[in-house]
Amino acid sequence: MTRRIRIDPVTRLEGHGRIDIRLDEAGNVARSFFQVPEFKGFEKFCEGRAAEEMPTLTQKICGVCPTAHHIAGVKALDALFAVDPPPAARIIRELMHTAFVFEDHLLHFFYLGGPDILVNGDARKFERNIFGVLKTVGDAVGKRAIQIRKKVRALNALLGGSALYPVCGLPGGVAKPVSREARTAIAETAAEALAFARDLLPLFHEKVLKNDRFRKMARSSVFSLRTYYMGMVDEQDRINFYDGDLKIVAPDGKAFARFPAEAYLEHLRERVVSGSYMKILYLKALGWKGYKDGPENGMYRVGPLARLNAAAGMATPLAQREYERLYKAVGQKPAHNTLLYHWARLIEVLYAAERMVELAARPELTDPHVRNLPMRAPSSGVGICEAPRGTLIHHYRTDARAIVKQLNLVVATQNNAGAIGLSVEKAARALIVKGKVTDTILNMVEMAYRAYDPCLACATH
Repeated sequence: MTRRIRIDPVTRLEGHGRIDIRLDEAGNVARSFFQVPEFKGFEKFCEGRAAEEMPTLTQKICGVCPTAHHIAGVKALDALFAVDPPPAARIIRELMHTAFVFEDHLLHFFYLGGPDILVNGDARKFERNIFGVLKTVGDAVGKRAIQIRKKVRALNALLGGSALYPVCGLPGGVAKPVSREARTAIAETAAEALAFARDLLPLFHEKVLKNDRFRKMARSSVFSLRTYYMGMVDEQDRINFYDGDLKIVAPDGKAFARFPAEAYLEHLRERVVSGSYMKILYLKALGWKGYKDGPENGMYRVGPLARLNAAAGMATPLAQREYERLYKAVGQKPAHNTLLYHWARLIEVLYAAERMVELAARPELTDPHVRNLPMRAPSSGVGICEAPRGTLIHHYRTDARAIVKQLNLVVATQNNAGAIGLSVEKAARALIVKGKVTDTILNMVEMAYRAYDPCLACATH
């Protein structure tokens, strides 16, 4: 009888990883390890470089998350040089970042996580992909998804200078203003994005929420963890991707902590784990007590479902309506089942589209004043934004000439690292019994991490 099962590589995510499952003599799971073997070293080789390079250099960590790194980086420069960007620059940055979250969430729904919830669970390997998804949703929906992602990327190229790697962010603002002609094009794309998002939710309800297999899994303890949750909120406790305080709630939903970006080290701590280059984050006040959930352990989660759990609501009306629908269906808040990340992700797609429409209509968008020049000698600066996968933190310490002496990046998937490991082990323990292993079972084990939309390339920066 086999005593070891290895899924190598894990699939449909960004980066390289594997799952190592150890069985006992009865063929049941004794331990399971989610391992990330790649290493990049950005925190070290960025030392000695000019701080102004960080927003364009650190985004090369990943080909999926560059806009989030650019935004967190430029916000860190604002703090480093103690300069506030003018209203037009803030709107341009938030619009670009929100558009990025919109199209990145669609990437996961259709290409990466979508096959887990939109394709028959017993489907063969070669059917669990975008083509299998298209059989469920139809070619017309698939074409619209491709077209709107293309248009939103073009919008970001207009704002940021590149569809993939933005070059617009500067300490105190952005490199160029938005013309009135560009605003018209931006508004048209935002309206089209909203129309698509509004149509996507009913499709999700019909194809996923009414599916008996998904409903059973979404209620199952196999994919459920009772953890703490963290996300960024505005002054009214509503979700905001660009700016705000970080809020943490306990497994019972009670407020646990709320703090500004610069206080993150007072609340979060990293730890190195053997067998993986991905560090784990945990809540400093509670400590790390191993791979287990519950209120006594400092394990917490970030990302779409965590943001919804931490916030009091959404900042736009249509997203707020769907937010209320989710918690009514679940019957409690926080919602703990990991597969509900898929629903939460589409609620954020709707919010992002609504927010894009709002920002495109702001009169300050076309103001030519898009930068305030920094005047203070730098020392330390922290920038935070909500990446699609969760909270992203950039922290730069420099000398008086703004040369980086120390760089600390706390990446979204690191926040979820402990929960991902526990989710995989919990699924493996429940599904692999007496040595019985099938391709379908192993795919379900992989579903446990794919719902988080992890980016292992970023996590091993």
